[in-house]
Amino acid sequence: SNQLNSLLIAAYVLLWLGIMAYKKFFITWSWRSVYVSTTLLNGIFSALQILLIKGITFGLSPFLFALGDDAFADFIGGIQFLPTTIMMVHLCPAGSEGASYAMFTTMSNSAYSLASAFSTLLLGIWDVSKDAMERGDLTGMINLTALTTLIQVSGVLFVGLLPRTKED
Repeated sequence: SNQLNSLLIAAYVLLWLGIMAYKKFFITWSWRSVYVSTTLLNGIFSALQILLIKGITFGLSPFLFALGDDAFADFIGGIQFLPTTIMMVHLCPAGSEGASYAMFTTMSNSAYSLASAFSTLLLGIWDVSKDAMERGDLTGMINLTALTTLIQVSGVLFVGLLPRTKED
């Protein structure tokens, strides 16, 4: 329970730090550069979960090692928050800003639900059951982690569709 509370507190603090980092360091970067660099970094941290599954944590407790991936994802979310919001605002036609912004944010937020449902469907591809893990068979978990990491970073293939800056 304390560990879960610690994760939640760390997540919110790192989300805020990500927003501040964008305002301080990344605001002059093109939106495309921000998305590519943060998505690839997130992919690296996600792939490190394979080491966690194998028990390789470089002397850190498994909790702290897992916190790195989760916390870094929140930090990246903070960095990506402002350019996403600015982009949505500039896509809104004059006179219907409220309705347009509501539609954009609804679509964006519904992607989280879709991702959750889609990831649940992926559980059936490999054996990731409790029995498999108790037997020491971690191949399904490793394969699933690798697949979800590849899916996470596949968004960089579509970055060319984004405007570079708000002037575009």
